[in-house]
Amino acid sequence: MAIKTLISLGTGILAGIWLMAMGVSYAILWGMLAFFLNYIPNIGSIIAAIPAVILALIQFGIIKAAVVGVGYLVINTLMGSVIEPRFMGKELGLSTLVVFLSLLFWGWVLGPIGMLLSVPLTMMAKIALDNREETRWIAILLGPDLSSRNRRRAVREDDAETEAASAGNL
Repeated sequence: MAIKTLISLGTGILAGIWLMAMGVSYAILWGMLAFFLNYIPNIGSIIAAIPAVILALIQFGIIKAAVVGVGYLVINTLMGSVIEPRFMGKELGLSTLVVFLSLLFWGWVLGPIGMLLSVPLTMMAKIALDNREETRWIAILLGPDLSSRNRRRAVREDDAETEAASAGNL
């Protein structure tokens, strides 16, 4: 949830800045709406864009409204399809591809609720698969082993301490 909140905050801020730059009235309100509705998978971003685009159409005409819509499209594509899967995968030990595919799979199986729960459900599956020797290879395919990631971090910290100690002796 923390990662989703940060991604939603980024989406809301970028949308608000984009609308301010375009001169659309109530840009902060539309940015806050983008933040809150970004929690709803897939359609939340679309719903958040509709009132801002309609207001831009009323205020400025069809061309500027289209530019506002393209800005929303770029922001939501960048945040939802590039940045969010990368951070989710890095923090949770899942590859970016697995996060994206789990979003599609759980969305197909359980609908919108499955999309919202896709990463936790995939993590549960990974943990369950990792506990049995016969299925551990599937868990490894889902992403790096968290225990091996912690071992690598400990080795890097030991190397940094050794390097600092040797620099202090010179």
